[in-house]
This record gives sequence, structure tokens and C-alpha cells, in this order.
Amino acid sequence: MSVLLRIYLVRGLVAIAWAVGFSAVHDSMSAASVVLLVAYPLIDVVASLLDVREDPGTPARTLQVFNTALSALAAVALGLAAAGGDAAVLFAFGVWAVVSGVAQFTVAVRRRGPELGLQWPMLIAGALSVIAGSTYFVQAAGENPSLAPLVTYTAAGGTFFVLQAAALAWRRRRTRHVTA
Repeated sequence: MSVLLRIYLVRGLVAIAWAVGFSAVHDSMSAASVVLLVAYPLIDVVASLLDVREDPGTPARTLQVFNTALSALAAVALGLAAAGGDAAVLFAFGVWAVVSGVAQFTVAVRRRGPELGLQWPMLIAGALSVIAGSTYFVQAAGENPSLAPLVTYTAAGGTFFVLQAAALAWRRRRTRHVTA
């Protein structure tokens, strides 16, 4: 559990830092914004690979492997979509957000139990990812698509990862006191 706690905590803090950095460059499709767009799913790739390594033989593992591949494809898709502008990026990000949100929600459901708790932050984050990703399709089809919503999405997602880490830390501390 302590490794998963660290994965969640670092993943969340990196996502929040990414949101801060992207908020400074999202107004134009500059080299910095493209690098950050490609880097964000790669953050997920690294976190998922670490999670897969620490979660052998569980029902959630297959979905984590799937999420790793999905996020790698999202990085490529976002890099290519950047050439098409904000609408193309929103569409690609939306597809990734919807599919990875379903996977995240499912992983959280499968991990619910005595050791890892109810996984409420991850369940909420997965559901909100599906909703947010769906709105990106509408925004991409609109007249003035903007990448600004990605800042909120990633900051919120990072916050839910930090909350899940805090819940695991609380559960771990509580279990130690009960067994001591």
C-alpha cells in the first residue's frame, strides 16, 4: 500500500504542477504548450507502469496495462493533433479522457476493499474524466475552442490523486493503531 500511496501522491502533485505550467502557455500552440500536451499522458504512462509493477495478479492489473498503452497512444495523438490546432487537441484529449476515465473508474471499483478502502477519490475522478472528456467534443466543434479547460481538468485530477493518497495514508495509520 505504501508504494501505491507514493504513486498516487507524486502523480497528483505532478499533475497539479503541469496545470500550473500549462496555464502559462495554453493560449497559443507554442512549442512549450505542445511539449506539455505530449508530456501529460506520458506522466500517466509512468505512473501506470509503476502501478502495474506493484499490482501483479490482480483484476485491476489488466486495466492498468490497457491504460498504459492508451496513454502512450494519447501522447502521440496529442502531438499530431497540435498541428491541427485547439479543436483537434480538444477532440484527442476528450477521447483519451473518456476512455481513461472509464478505465480509472473500473480500476477503483476493482480495488475497493479492506486494504485500499472505498476508493472514492478515484471513483469520482474517473466519472468526472468521462464527463469532462465528453464536453471537450462539444467545445472542439464550437466556434472558439480553447485549451483553458485542460488546466482545470488536470488540476482537479491531480487533486483527486492527492486525496486518494491521503485516504490511503489515513487508512494505513488507522490500521497500525488498531493492530498495535
